Amino acid sequence: MKKTITILAAMIAQATVFAQESVKDTLTEKVPFEGQDQTWQNGADRRTSPPVLATKYFTGSVMIDVNYTHSFNNPNDNTVVGSTALARNNEFQLSSANIGGDFYYEGARGRIMTQFGTRSTVVPRNDYSVYRGQYQLDNVYRYLSEAYAGYHFKKWYGINVDAGMFMSYIGLNSYYQVENWEYQASFTSDNTPWFFNGVRVQVFPNKHLKLEGWIINGWQSYGKFNSMPGFGGNITWCPNEAVKLLTNDYYGTDAAGLKNRIRFHSDNSLLVRYYNQPKAKGISRAAFSTTFDLGFEKGDGVGGFNGDANNPSQYFLSGMVYNRVWFNQNKMAWTIGGGYMTNPGRYLVLYPTGDASPLPNPTNPTQTAGTHPFSANPGDEFKGWDCSTNFDYMPNQSITFRAEFVHREANVPYFAGSGGVTSPTGYTTTPLPSDWKPDLVKMENRIIFAILFRI
Repeated sequence: MKKTITILAAMIAQATVFAQESVKDTLTEKVPFEGQDQTWQNGADRRTSPPVLATKYFTGSVMIDVNYTHSFNNPNDNTVVGSTALARNNEFQLSSANIGGDFYYEGARGRIMTQFGTRSTVVPRNDYSVYRGQYQLDNVYRYLSEAYAGYHFKKWYGINVDAGMFMSYIGLNSYYQVENWEYQASFTSDNTPWFFNGVRVQVFPNKHLKLEGWIINGWQSYGKFNSMPGFGGNITWCPNEAVKLLTNDYYGTDAAGLKNRIRFHSDNSLLVRYYNQPKAKGISRAAFSTTFDLGFEKGDGVGGFNGDANNPSQYFLSGMVYNRVWFNQNKMAWTIGGGYMTNPGRYLVLYPTGDASPLPNPTNPTQTAGTHPFSANPGDEFKGWDCSTNFDYMPNQSITFRAEFVHREANVPYFAGSGGVTSPTGYTTTPLPSDWKPDLVKMENRIIFAILFRI
């Protein structure tokens, strides 16, 4: 009996010491951006209270994104062209179901988020690195949106070293729609990466600043296009909770089989909350975000910004601006905005689906195969602009009901017209007549209804 009491006393003493050390660690841990309300930011978690599925070693997360969209072009195959958020017209679609969370133990950390739904096809199809080598990387990774392991060092306001697949910040918008002000992203976001595969180091030297470096396989690529990896980084500065300024910069070789063609890209955003009365029943908050991107490819037949007849210009210029106003204690919001993109060479344009196949041409890695491929030859122009407006109803921090109108235009036929991009009947089982071709048009208007859940 005495032995049992002694053992119990020792266990209680040990637990007390452990609890005291845990409290001490918590009190001394410096948290970056602590005390700042960042729930208003485009591309950020809008939850104001701690996650429900939180324990000492694990914080769980569940996100569900369901949409219904109608294109006024009424394509006969219901296929959406030129979007990573949408896949099918006039149908209820489970765009994404994400389940996972964060694990942590004495500095060790890991994150796993699965993805199921149309996004597990829509996004991987745009990665052409998977055609180099074997093992079908687009199938191996397609059901993961994030998965990485790393370590947190208690230096300054924290240092994180992570390896695996993690989210990109290029283009401002989050990969998870529940964090974004708009559903259909502007060209700037939709044509830039949603994920990176590699290693990152995050350094928080003070409360308001994050410095981040990357060594990655490439530009939204599961594998490498050539022998050199991609390099890049992010700087985020939040001098106070009403302002966020960030820049992302990238350098790599991301043209399949063209090892001397380099790519540079710079992405820059400013977010400002210019009104904040969270308890007001009228206008409770207002903010705007603006993003400007520039980039180029140079070498192996293209000339960046200064092209000529032998080496045509191949670059990317784009920008977008959005303004959002919240009402009724932030339970409702109205957003309006849009953007513009020019991309000679079309090296970042999302290829149309259907007979304009995204598969690389085996004899020319800068072109696509198919009976009627959407060309991406050096010098091919692409210009697009878009605008949208939406209304959100957010009765609590875990649910958003969204209705959105989107207008998009391009200088070349690009969006699905009434004839669709599959076949005369819209079915893949229908043989293609010799005179048939995908019906691509220069403009589309659409309405989107979405339910976004997060816990």
